[in-house]
Amino acid sequence: MSEETKKAPEAETPGPAGAQTGSEETAAEQSASPSAGADTAGAPEAAGDAKDEPKKKDGWFNKKNREAEALKAKLDAAEKSAAQAKDQLLRVAAEYDNYRKRTTREADQKFNDGVSYAVNQIIPILDTLEMAANAPCADENYKKGVTMTLEKAAKAFQTLRVEEIEVLGKPFDPNLMNAVQQVPVQEGQESGTVVTVYQKGYKLGDKIVRHATVVVAE
Repeated sequence: MSEETKKAPEAETPGPAGAQTGSEETAAEQSASPSAGADTAGAPEAAGDAKDEPKKKDGWFNKKNREAEALKAKLDAAEKSAAQAKDQLLRVAAEYDNYRKRTTREADQKFNDGVSYAVNQIIPILDTLEMAANAPCADENYKKGVTMTLEKAAKAFQTLRVEEIEVLGKPFDPNLMNAVQQVPVQEGQESGTVVTVYQKGYKLGDKIVRHATVVVAE
């Protein structure tokens, strides 16, 4: 009996060891529980980041849209400014072209007026020379000199673009002629036509330098 009694306590000795094992498991659970708590606490933060990410994307797109709208506004303003500049240049070019044409017409008009004035001073001299050329003369050299002078005058008029108005045998035109007399119609003549030219008429382009002085058949 004494031996069994001695062995009995030895058999019970594992009890405290088992208790120690249980405490170790409890400690392990306790040590594991904070990490679990930490994971649980981190889960809301991750959820918050997931919610903020769409907001960041929306903000980025809104910023890009605003930048694109600003660039489009600048482009529209630049195109409008370019169109205004082009329109202004076209207006200036048109005004310059009109000015050039107007000054050219004015210069031509002044030149023609000057030529007309000079020709009007010379025409009476030519009228006298023509009368001398048509008058009977025994001196052929004198008559030849007068004729050569008239030919040179005709060439000078041609250079100045001064033309003689052809009226003999033409219908009377008050815009080109002055009628000083009417005579009965002769055989072979038509009423209203020029039958005699007292003074030649001249024109410079469309400008009448001197009207022709004529006689018209009735």
